[in-house]
Amino acid sequence: MINVVLYQPEKPQNTGNIMRTCVATNVHLHIIGPLTFTLDEKSLKRAGMDYIQELKYTYYNSLEEFLNLNKNINIYYITRYGTKSPDLVDFSNVSENIFVMFGRESTGIPHEILRNNLDKCLRLPMVPSARSLNLSNTVAIVVYEILRQQNYFGLSTYEAIKGKDFLMEEKSDE
Repeated sequence: MINVVLYQPEKPQNTGNIMRTCVATNVHLHIIGPLTFTLDEKSLKRAGMDYIQELKYTYYNSLEEFLNLNKNINIYYITRYGTKSPDLVDFSNVSENIFVMFGRESTGIPHEILRNNLDKCLRLPMVPSARSLNLSNTVAIVVYEILRQQNYFGLSTYEAIKGKDFLMEEKSDE
């Protein structure tokens, strides 16, 4: 299973968008606090819409609590300081628990954590003058790279709600 780990996210809009992405891709979300906002429906409703009720997530009060409850896991850290891109890691095993951590919008993942895990630090390629991408966009890109390597295991490749042939069966407004 894919597990997205947010380290002390600061913006409810980004967190709401990430929640929506996690629901749509069957990803478990782990949120490490403290937060600068609340996880109540009002703070996240606009970005997360009605998907939040279906979200699989766990909230942790601290990094220590997260690590104590998730022992011996393999975590990849998404950071501007990484030296290889996610496509260079083999994420193809759908039965493996994959954890990818993303840092705060303002400061990222603490540098001590990164220094202790340099071989697990990944970076999305971008022009040299760019510092970073938006957090929710970065999560979506990384999650979909992992899913691409897993041939989108468990996801629908056609419109399942309105039907596969919806466009052909839809009545024209003419």
